[in-house]
Amino acid sequence: MKKLKQRWGVDSNFQLAVIFLVFAITGSCATKLAAPITSFIGLDSETTSAWLYWTARIFLIFPIYQVLLVAFGWLFGQFRFFWNFEKKMIHRLGLGFLLK
Repeated sequence: MKKLKQRWGVDSNFQLAVIFLVFAITGSCATKLAAPITSFIGLDSETTSAWLYWTARIFLIFPIYQVLLVAFGWLFGQFRFFWNFEKKMIHRLGLGFLLK
């Protein structure tokens, strides 16, 4: 835990616990929100090929997750940490031009 706190620039165990909580809530909410969106665009797990359905669903979950991560980070008082986390992720994906 000490190395993780140092790597992330976190001071306390409480702050680390809040960050883990935000990651957990964000993942759960992103997967829940992707279901009605896939239904809305006409993709249903019963009538659509599993490969197409799950590929589309994963591609939907990713941007939803990114937005929710910053939003929940803000709600839990960790906006700066999650905004910096997002910027690093965006740069690593080669999408840094979106931040300019």
